[in-house]
Amino acid sequence: MGQTLYFATLVGTTLVLVAAFSSLIAFRFGAPLLLLFLSIGLVAGSDGLGLSFDNARAAYFVGSLALAVILFDSGFGTSLSVLRQAALPALSLATVGVVLTTLVFGVGAFYVTSLNWLESFLLGAAVASTDAAAVFFLVRAGNLNLRERTRATLEIESGANDPIAIFLTITLVEIIAIGANPEAEVLVADLAAGFVEQMVLGAALGYGGGLVISRLVNRLRLDGGLLPIFVIALSLLVFALAGAVGGSGFLAVYLAGLVAGNSRLRAAAQLKRFQDGVSWLAQIIMFLVLGLFATPSQFGDILFVGVGLGIFLIFVARPVAVWLCLLPFRFPRNETAFISWVGLRGAVSILLAITPLIGGLEQGRYIFNIAFIVVLVSLIVQGWTIGPLARRLGLIIPARIGPLEKVELELPGSAHHELLSYTIMAGSPVARGERIPRWARPSLVVREGRSFKLQDAGRLVAGDHVYIFVSDRYPKLLDRLFASRATVDPEDEDFFGAFPVDPEHLAGELEANYGLGLSEEDGRLTIGALALQRLGGRAEYADRVAIGSIELIVRDVDEEGRPTELGLSFEPAGPRARIPFFLSPGEMVDRAATLLGAMRRVPDGGHTADGGGADDQPASPTRHPPA
Repeated sequence: MGQTLYFATLVGTTLVLVAAFSSLIAFRFGAPLLLLFLSIGLVAGSDGLGLSFDNARAAYFVGSLALAVILFDSGFGTSLSVLRQAALPALSLATVGVVLTTLVFGVGAFYVTSLNWLESFLLGAAVASTDAAAVFFLVRAGNLNLRERTRATLEIESGANDPIAIFLTITLVEIIAIGANPEAEVLVADLAAGFVEQMVLGAALGYGGGLVISRLVNRLRLDGGLLPIFVIALSLLVFALAGAVGGSGFLAVYLAGLVAGNSRLRAAAQLKRFQDGVSWLAQIIMFLVLGLFATPSQFGDILFVGVGLGIFLIFVARPVAVWLCLLPFRFPRNETAFISWVGLRGAVSILLAITPLIGGLEQGRYIFNIAFIVVLVSLIVQGWTIGPLARRLGLIIPARIGPLEKVELELPGSAHHELLSYTIMAGSPVARGERIPRWARPSLVVREGRSFKLQDAGRLVAGDHVYIFVSDRYPKLLDRLFASRATVDPEDEDFFGAFPVDPEHLAGELEANYGLGLSEEDGRLTIGALALQRLGGRAEYADRVAIGSIELIVRDVDEEGRPTELGLSFEPAGPRARIPFFLSPGEMVDRAATLLGAMRRVPDGGHTADGGGADDQPASPTRHPPA
């Protein structure tokens, strides 16, 4: 007995250490980290080193707890500002998108597998949700500086779409298990009623649980070492309670993390560091267990079917669902295509594919094996290509601020305030002599091992360490003061235009200089208002607006999404691949409006909607910006 215990511990810790070590390979070579975790489990399993693990219930139990921890951490790390920016498109993808993917993929599966219609849709539901861990890692570890709305849409969708997929999968397993063959209307009605019940209960308990967690953390003076454990235990309590009363435990735990993470918690930095570590451990354990559970020797007969369905998911089911879900939103064509491509499947799909085995379905192992192959195809094909595709589509934007070294320190009794330690970076505004605002309270300057008061230290120089006590509303403003300039190279200069343009000047000045074919009404608008109008009422850093022969580039915006700095370019920034078959809804509307405008102008003299500005005489790059 004793030797068995030690052997099991030895094997378990060795697998975890190998998985953690593999992260170095992933960070260095850009490999999909979760694919490495899965591969380690496969190599150690019954067809590899011979570790036998065939307990579906245990695998599902361990995977569900690990997923609950990961979802709580995902919600905890999602700020409300990010949520507001991309909530509607992300939630559309996380709900309607999952259903559409299930339906489209299910139709394809029915015609290439031996599954009936309900079993085909069950397989579609299992692989319908994207994997938060895969998306977060590949976007962040790959240093992909994407537009904020695109990044936020992907991250919120991947964190919020699991509950819908879980509900669909479990419901279909139950229907198939009892041998029912309901009419379509009855099935849809049952699904809708069950969905509403689970989502409402899950949302209510998740919101309430998040409030309880935040209040207990701020009121109870627990030891610093116990506090993170207390929070994780409460999150799992919310998960279990919601599931016990018939709600969605996964939705509840995600919302609890979202509410708690956006409350003013004491020791928030400490909690986040602990949860990051626990989340990594949960991902490693979940992927190792699921890899051990798989039996690759059974893949041979269905390999081509599984790979074909994986390709069908990547190139048909996911793009169709994304395109339809983003119909109400004006995403550019390349961003819509990129969002459809970053639909990586991962541990959740494999975990859900275990439910047919637990339910005792005749085709349970067949469904699990196909889902596993689909996940492998997704991680290999999409996981290796996200970075190159983002660059090819021109979606990588220059960093807003340069390098920044900051440490957040926790102080007892410092609710709603933070003690920040900044290292002065060469080239930062502070190093160039800009004053620290009055609302910030510098308490200490450390220079070459000696400490000074700010007034005694004189001008701050690169390498100084400054400790500042500040309200928790202002750290982002301070970051810009202490960050060095963002790296500016010729590509960045091309990206943001040849020269700046004052957004407060009238658009008529652009018309006078470049003959853009603006109407009199547009000419009376300010340049910033014109850009904002063309962008649908809200601008984002690095947005581009084509007007005749020029492009306006948003260099900065205020909190309301209004341009405060604009650049002007005569040519697009670098080569961008266009997706000819992926015309976005916004572009369809624009092209229809342009066509209607052209049709109206033809009887008046044959002029096109461009007004002849770009065609009659190309704008000269030597012209100067409007005064």
